[in-house]
Amino acid sequence: MNQTSLTGVPSADRPWMQYYPEMLRRMIHLPDCTVKDYLRRFCPGDNVDAMDFYGSRVPWATVFEKAEDTARALRALGFGENDQIPVFLSSTPEFVYLLLAAEQIGASLMCRDNTLQENVESVRRSGAKAMFVQDWLSQDELGRYLADTDVEKVVLVDACCSCHKENMPDYVRRNLESFYPAEKAHGPKTMTWEAFLDGGRSFSGTVDAPENLDRPLFRAYTSGSTGPSKQVIHSARTMLSVVAQMNFYAGSIQFRPTWMVTCLPPTLVAVVVSMLLMPLSSNKLLILNPYCAVQDVDLELMRCKPNSWPIIPMFIETVMRNGRIPDDYDLSHLTAAGAGSESYNNNQMRRAQKFLEDHNCHIRFTTGYGNSEAGSNISLPLAPHPMGNGNVGVPMLYNIMGVFEPGTQKELTYNQMGEICVSGPGLMLGYDNPDATARALQKHADGRIWLHTGDIGYMNEDGVIYVQTRGKAPRFGGGDLATLPMENIVADADIAGIDDEFFVLVPDVEHTGYFLPYLFVVLKEGYRISDIEKPVRACLKPYMQPVEIRQLKERPFFHFKTNRIGLTQTILAEQTRCSDEMDALNKKR
Repeated sequence: MNQTSLTGVPSADRPWMQYYPEMLRRMIHLPDCTVKDYLRRFCPGDNVDAMDFYGSRVPWATVFEKAEDTARALRALGFGENDQIPVFLSSTPEFVYLLLAAEQIGASLMCRDNTLQENVESVRRSGAKAMFVQDWLSQDELGRYLADTDVEKVVLVDACCSCHKENMPDYVRRNLESFYPAEKAHGPKTMTWEAFLDGGRSFSGTVDAPENLDRPLFRAYTSGSTGPSKQVIHSARTMLSVVAQMNFYAGSIQFRPTWMVTCLPPTLVAVVVSMLLMPLSSNKLLILNPYCAVQDVDLELMRCKPNSWPIIPMFIETVMRNGRIPDDYDLSHLTAAGAGSESYNNNQMRRAQKFLEDHNCHIRFTTGYGNSEAGSNISLPLAPHPMGNGNVGVPMLYNIMGVFEPGTQKELTYNQMGEICVSGPGLMLGYDNPDATARALQKHADGRIWLHTGDIGYMNEDGVIYVQTRGKAPRFGGGDLATLPMENIVADADIAGIDDEFFVLVPDVEHTGYFLPYLFVVLKEGYRISDIEKPVRACLKPYMQPVEIRQLKERPFFHFKTNRIGLTQTILAEQTRCSDEMDALNKKR
């Protein structure tokens, strides 16, 4: 890169374009069509299998036929243009049919995977008269939906509607059976998936809505792992713009690869866009494996031998720590490996890379970056820079990125820490809350709409993005706390006895607006906190010093991410309890 060409404003310089040669730029086009038409355009043939669902193959002809049948049945059930369709399914073929059918009739799927109370509330707000759930819904849960929402009919989708349970491995079948309650939902307000489809066969009205690529199609809620969950709304255009920018990267192999999705639900934007639509539209065989328990993903990795598998940190940690993959197992069937979903520190990176190398998988373990509001992926790991230290690659071709002074629209220059913002075609239509939308999607002086992500990081002169932490977190007395750099300092100190470590930033109850760091460690056998505390504190700057170092048996997860919010709540509850005890003691005195 000719550094003299830089003006000091990354969004204007766009230095990452050096990684996109002209030929590649001409290859990547933003689609101007429906999701169904996009899948048809890249369909390798009606008789080619699109999906494998526990040994049952689903050819492309069936995908399109079932989607058409589902659209007619939705109309017969009373759904129409601009309606919301509540869907609580695993990653099954029926979800794909419902998504394509919703687009056809001009409706949107509304998906959530939070508490029962939150799920019921989202259905109530949708105003829907019917909903779709897996058949392990309990009778008590059914009663909540019928009593607290406008729902009059619940379609129960059999978990094995498109497969045969006897073809599942024993451990998958046992996990699936564990989902079922003592009393399953039943009664006149329920119907099976087959009865639902039958209802559409006699429907004689209009099925197709006028084509509108910008109407809502998919509504998903954020996980709530870093704060209250919010409904994120996407259209066919926003989702496909992300898919199209990834297809060249993911579909460049000269043979037809397999792509496995395990227990990640389609309540997440990343799952629908990057893990379902992207492989389907890039000539991959999509292996749907939703009933595999997290603790058994290593067994399914060896059984299915996929070429690609979305490896979130929770999954790769499980694979490495279960100890069930033999030392001589050949992992070379993986053609790509990387961690998404949350930040990955240098200690985790080194362990994952070594694990791959030790199992004959000589590919670079990468980290990615994205969020629901941006339609999933924002960057691609294309840059020839060492991984680690928060390197998540460069912006995708049609994304423009910059780093801004937090709370402002003032863009910073290279290597300055600030809020990471993105402008591009994959940005959400908005939240279901106008005020929250206005805070996240802001029109800048350049005329572009920018998503203010809340993530803190920087960009170097080559356009490589380094994500460092979530949100600005000052410490009273000076210093901005950033979880990933602090974790990497500890990781790079190579302190004997530490197997895994991460920071949690807890609100400072004595100084509003400030935070305090707590360090959580998983120690190797035979080590105690007293063995590692001195070298840990010696490598950290004064403002980074943890209030306390706490030992865990293993890293805890919530909604597939490190459960920092749960640990924060525990610490705050302890402080409240301690304060109450002190107050009671003082009163006695």
